Formats: sequence, structure tokens, C-alpha cells
Amino acid sequence: MEIVLLLYKGFTALDAIGPYEVLSRLPDAAVKFAAKEKGLVQSEYASLKMMATHSLAEIEMADILLIPGSTTAFLDVVKDGEIIYHIQRIDAMTQWTASVCTGGVILAAAGLLKGKEATTHWAALPLLSQFGATPVSERFLQQGKIITAAGVSAGIDMALYLTKEIEGDSYAKMVQVMVEYYPEPPIDIPDLSAVPKDVENAAREFFKEEMKRMNKEAVAVG
Repeated sequence: MEIVLLLYKGFTALDAIGPYEVLSRLPDAAVKFAAKEKGLVQSEYASLKMMATHSLAEIEMADILLIPGSTTAFLDVVKDGEIIYHIQRIDAMTQWTASVCTGGVILAAAGLLKGKEATTHWAALPLLSQFGATPVSERFLQQGKIITAAGVSAGIDMALYLTKEIEGDSYAKMVQVMVEYYPEPPIDIPDLSAVPKDVENAAREFFKEEMKRMNKEAVAVG
């Protein structure tokens, strides 16, 4: 089971690591972290980096391709012709192609969601329609071999669902027990429909500040 997880500068760590913790437990799983170039890839926080073990050009086989999202970096990826080309190329050989958070917008930009329903982080949902997809607010959503998941933690749910599709319900439950995934948030917000308006406004403001911080970091590094 060849599993390829895309890395790019500014990716959200849990978008990749959450599904990795689940999918890496599939029988005979061989996970490759791939980026444009091998080496350390910085996440959206300068303090956290991950190692790309392969370049995208080196990927010759993939059963599963997973695209993580990011707060702002995905906007650069959708304009990166080299990454988009490799996503299209690798998708042509996969049994499953999946995204987490704004990774769904990247999939859409690659033309893989045209005419399909898809989900992504709530703040980015309107962007999907710009690439011919139909935005749907769901925890995760399957359309044929493509599965899109909402923001960050939804990637774990998506990966467990994908595990169930590949290996069956009993195996997926075993993996769930292995990673002790029994969500019980200490805050009483069961889904987006229950978010109080003041909390939503605070979240949107937080995003604006995050974008400002990331832009400053990018300028400093540059």
C-alpha cells in the first residue's frame, strides 16, 4: 500500500500527521512524504518542520495520495504549475485521492473536483466553486475515489473512514482503538451550525491576525 503525503512550505502539520497516524497502520503501508525537493519543509509555524523523503518527480506509484491544507500557503500552491502537474500525474494512478482542509482547494485547482461535491475548511468553502466544484459543509465527503475533509482534525475522521473502506469495519475500529480516538471536546460546539456568532467573528478575526503574522514571517525569511 503506497501512500504519498504532499508537503509544501506553510502546510498545516496536523492535516498531514493526523491522517498519517491512521493510514500508516494499513497492512503493508509504505508512506512517502513528497515535496518539490527532498529535505526539510517548514510548516505554517517556523518552529515545526517535516522531512520530505522524496521529491514529487521521484513518485512512480501511489495507491493513496493525500493533500494537506494550510492557512494561506495553499494560495501559492494552486498557482504552482509543477506541484499541480505532479498532483494530476499521481492522481491518475491512485486508488484513492484525499485532501484535508484547504488541500481541497488545491485538488480543485488541479481540476480533480470539477462537477463534484467537495468540502474544505469553512473559511475557504466559497473558493471551491471557482474551480468548478460544488461546496458542501460536511466533516468529510466521498465522490468516487476522491475524499475531501474539512478543517484540520477532520482529517483523522476521513482517514478512519478510508481505512474502513479499504480494510473493513473491524480493522478500522482496531485502528481507532490503537490511536485512542474517542472525541469528547471539552467545549460544547458539536458542529458548525451550533457556533455562536461572537465565536465565529472571533475565529475570523484570529485568521486575519494569523495571515498578518505569516506574511511578516515570510518577509523576514525572504
